[in-house]
Amino acid sequence: MYLFLCNLSIIDMCYTTANIPKLLYILLSGNNSISFTQCFIQMYFIFMSGITENTLIFIMAYDRCVAICHPLYYHLILNKKICLLLMMVSWMSGCLNSSLLTSSILKMIFCSSLTIHQFFCDAKALINIACVGTDMFYIIMYIEFLLFGLCPVMCNLMTYLKIIRVILHIKSKDSRGKAFSTCSSHLTVMAIYYGSGASVYMIPPSDLYEQILTIFYTTVVPVLNPLIYSLRNKDFKNSLWKLLS
Repeated sequence: MYLFLCNLSIIDMCYTTANIPKLLYILLSGNNSISFTQCFIQMYFIFMSGITENTLIFIMAYDRCVAICHPLYYHLILNKKICLLLMMVSWMSGCLNSSLLTSSILKMIFCSSLTIHQFFCDAKALINIACVGTDMFYIIMYIEFLLFGLCPVMCNLMTYLKIIRVILHIKSKDSRGKAFSTCSSHLTVMAIYYGSGASVYMIPPSDLYEQILTIFYTTVVPVLNPLIYSLRNKDFKNSLWKLLS
């Protein structure tokens, strides 16, 4: 579990490092221009972080499923080699798919405008100003949505349905509480990640709402993740209550 949490923290750092420094530079200098090279490099790392995190969230759900449904076989099923292999698959899928998506956007021709209404190089913002070459991107995007959007969500739902069914059959109240506590952090992170990500790309076109939701998705969510997982720590909770009171 801690190996997966470590990778989640690295992904969150990639998210914020890819867009926050440039945003701060724009706010402090007033120069809101960005070169094509910088734009596509930024977009590559944001795509990579998003796809890697999507895959990792499913792996973490599988990890919780094995821990609760097959506790005696946990170290046999998820040994060090399997865990490292899962991490490699997660990062490789992010890198390869990000390269594919970025290369499809490179083939677009931007003829109507060179101004994007977003605080970083977002694919949705670039498509709005492109007039040629968007067909290939949409085809790749639909395939990506099925493979790395719909499939992981459905797998996560089925995994947690199995976990809940197993937990409800546990006779001990303390054991049920401990099992629910084990899953609560991951469920919260999963709901925030999928909810904010879906809202960015599914809401009707609106520059203001898109920018607010994108800021939440790319900056607030990575900050919330470590806090959500830290709430399971008793010392952290005690310190937080002292601070609030």
